[in-house]
Amino acid sequence: MQPSRTSARPPSPQLRRVALSGLLGTTVEFYDFLVYGTVAALVFGDLFFPGADPAVGTIAAFGTFAAGYVARPLGGLLFGHFGDRIGRKSMMLLTMTLMGSGSFLIGLLPTYDAIGVWAPVLLVTLRVVQGLAIGGEWGGATLMIVEHAEHAEGSGNARRGLWSSFSQLGAPLGSVLSAGVVTLVSTLPDDQFREWGWRVPFLLSVVLLAVGMFVRLRVAESPLFRKAEPLDRPPVLEVLRRPKPVLLAACVGIGAFTAQSLLTGFMISYAVGREHGAYSRPQVLAAVTIASCVALLVLPAASVLSDRIGRRPVVLAGAVASAALAFPVLALVDSGSPGLLILALVLGHGVAQSTMYGPLGALLTEMFGTRVRYTGASLGYQAATLIGAGFSPLIASSLLASNGGGSTPISLLLCGGAAITALTVWRLRETHGDALDPAPAPSAAPAREGTPQ
Repeated sequence: MQPSRTSARPPSPQLRRVALSGLLGTTVEFYDFLVYGTVAALVFGDLFFPGADPAVGTIAAFGTFAAGYVARPLGGLLFGHFGDRIGRKSMMLLTMTLMGSGSFLIGLLPTYDAIGVWAPVLLVTLRVVQGLAIGGEWGGATLMIVEHAEHAEGSGNARRGLWSSFSQLGAPLGSVLSAGVVTLVSTLPDDQFREWGWRVPFLLSVVLLAVGMFVRLRVAESPLFRKAEPLDRPPVLEVLRRPKPVLLAACVGIGAFTAQSLLTGFMISYAVGREHGAYSRPQVLAAVTIASCVALLVLPAASVLSDRIGRRPVVLAGAVASAALAFPVLALVDSGSPGLLILALVLGHGVAQSTMYGPLGALLTEMFGTRVRYTGASLGYQAATLIGAGFSPLIASSLLASNGGGSTPISLLLCGGAAITALTVWRLRETHGDALDPAPAPSAAPAREGTPQ
């Protein structure tokens, strides 16, 4: 029986602070990754992988993009372990520091012409460091919000979808900021953009880092974590002892991340590089920015709706819409019309992808008990990003190079990701009405079936 949902108590200052901390953390996360994806699409093939065929250079640039995603599940395990054992706050401070520092250092990297093969080696190394940090960032930021909301508003009354949407909003907000900054520097003459302009977006990440750290230092540890009894084994062993929730968590997010990756960073490379009716860089970046602004409205609306009718129907509606729009969206992009390009990205990214992605933070945190929540939610989420966002641009680039540039492979990838999400939703139990009480020690009470505690 689901707990009744009466009116929630007014949000406490600490809950608002935690929500802002989560928003800033995931904004830094997506700003860093989307800046890389955008700049990789524009110039990294030439600057770090010169001498290669242009298509091969693009594939190599997106290969370093994927390297960051490969490290994310490892980061989820690493920071999830310590976050479940010693606390959420300390891990959140560490992950944000590593993320912002990694992006800043990429902005200082010498190119291939200056140091030869060490340039791509250092680039990949920094991407891996970023990936490790980001692997632990989302889980800590999101579950801190959800657990504080549960404590502040009362079990059964907590608007977990609404509050967790603050961390989810970091995706479109990071996209708006990254596209906006790259748009500004891309107006530079081409030689200046290639010489120093591309560095500016990376160097500016230090501003987001400073603001985020200021807020995060004032956040209190999760009340649910403080109350929960400790496990007698590493959290990852407890999670993998019942792997079904992690597998479901990974699969349910694949559609959202596939759409996000293909319709933001990769779309810049595709739309600018098309042989017929190619768009200018500012046109594509403006379209991505407008779509992300729409997502800033759709995403919290979907999250609030999931508090009312459940996570499953909202995510399913987004997945069905993403699949249905996959071929029309690419047809609009291929039209060569800037107006239709904007419409395509608004429909595919701003509406369909955001509807899938909005409730994901609350859904994944509700699938795990308090003492393994950081590990379990992070591992599931980061596995989804690896499969959906990490490999999609690489696969799409390879397929486009082999079939002459037609958009069918991109549409099929969008449909495939959405289908995996839709099928997974049917296997999930609705969780929006469950309480998030601190989990008892394994010896004190059995775990809920299918959910590691």
